[in-house]
Amino acid sequence: MTDFPMTIAGKPVAGDATFGVINPATGAVFAQAPDASDADLNAAVAASLDAYRDWRKDEGLRRETMRKAARVLEAAMPELGAILSKEQGKPVAEATLEIYGGPYWLDYYAGIDDVPEVIQDDAAALVEVHRQPLGPVAAITPWNFPVALAFWKIAPALRAGNTLVLKPSPYTPLSTLRFGQLLADVFPPGVLNVISGRDPLGARLTAHPDIRKISFTGSTATGKKVAVAAAEDLKRVTLELGGNDPAIVLDDADPATVAAGIFASSMANAGQVCVAIKRAYVPRAMYGDVVDALVELAKKAKVADGFTEGVTMGPVNNAPQFARVRGLVDAALSAGAKAATGGRPIDGPGYFYEPTILTGVSDDMPIVAEEQFGPALPVLPYDNLDDAVARANDSHFGLGSSIWTGDLQRGADLARDIQAGTTWVNSHLIMMPQQPFGGVKWSGLGVENGLPGLHEFTDVHVIYQNRNAG
Repeated sequence: MTDFPMTIAGKPVAGDATFGVINPATGAVFAQAPDASDADLNAAVAASLDAYRDWRKDEGLRRETMRKAARVLEAAMPELGAILSKEQGKPVAEATLEIYGGPYWLDYYAGIDDVPEVIQDDAAALVEVHRQPLGPVAAITPWNFPVALAFWKIAPALRAGNTLVLKPSPYTPLSTLRFGQLLADVFPPGVLNVISGRDPLGARLTAHPDIRKISFTGSTATGKKVAVAAAEDLKRVTLELGGNDPAIVLDDADPATVAAGIFASSMANAGQVCVAIKRAYVPRAMYGDVVDALVELAKKAKVADGFTEGVTMGPVNNAPQFARVRGLVDAALSAGAKAATGGRPIDGPGYFYEPTILTGVSDDMPIVAEEQFGPALPVLPYDNLDDAVARANDSHFGLGSSIWTGDLQRGADLARDIQAGTTWVNSHLIMMPQQPFGGVKWSGLGVENGLPGLHEFTDVHVIYQNRNAG
């Protein structure tokens, strides 16, 4: 696999040091990525600051170049999808689909209108609320969806008139580095800079005095550190953090239909989705039917290298996460839970784990109370719907949730009782660029996507015109 340079001020930068990138299907290093130095970081931020002076002034240019960037990414989808599959592990078809999130988000934000709000227009005054960009911003992305989530940040940040320094996870830097190369001739130099490296690069980027906002997607523990570092300089932050999404099945739902939706939404990307279903609450009367249907789906899953024909699930992305999933499942089994199917690593190289359905679990087991972020789903029975809602809400997290029912209105009414940023009814994981997304409690601060997501990259600027002066 070809190694890729960073992009700083529109030029390729190899850096003075590198680190290995592991293919999770083999557990072996297959490429090297640049390990940015302090000088590289400072150069990227300086380029961003320099480009900001002109970029912020020309809305037409911003729209035009974002649409050009979208077309470049579309043409590169097969190449980028293959790179992403190899470094992240997901099936290549899913990886290629993830790349499409880039042009989709760019096109949406290139076309969005954000006109000033008139709050007074009378004989006394004209008062308008404008939005102005912040300046250079930092985007720090995770390893589960490194490309798609990068453009959740890039598109609104650039559309608003900011410039950006992007740092991907060291587990999955290559696809991001490559699209940085591809877009180097599209955006003016310094508008989009891509750097890569191991810790503490993210902390150094967060603390840089010329960065005015940090948009971070990752763990709650790291998000808290980002918030503390940002507070020192009163930087703006958007934090999209962990989730422990509950799915509540109602007694009027069809077990087979529910099982198909819950399985797909819990095992997507080998369960490595912040807003995947992490625990399911099922009426006791239909518990056995739902579990049986989930087990059958798990047994039909084809877990293999992302380039294998017919593969439906790849490996866990990295060794620490693989160990965490294994430890949580082992602890649950030791405490009395049962694996209706799965419950073990798959023999051979790489970080492959069996799709696992757990029964006999309790709400206080870590596999239920914490975010497992892997292909293991605990299924819990309930006898009283109010109790199920209370148990679903009894969490530090509040990212997503879903209700499964034969009556959409009943599901929508119940959704209002769920403490989460999003509650789907008879679906889960449906994301669109116009749909605001964020969490409550420990699941984050601020929102991404839609007009609210654009406004996260702006400051309010009130312009008051006194019509009675003189």
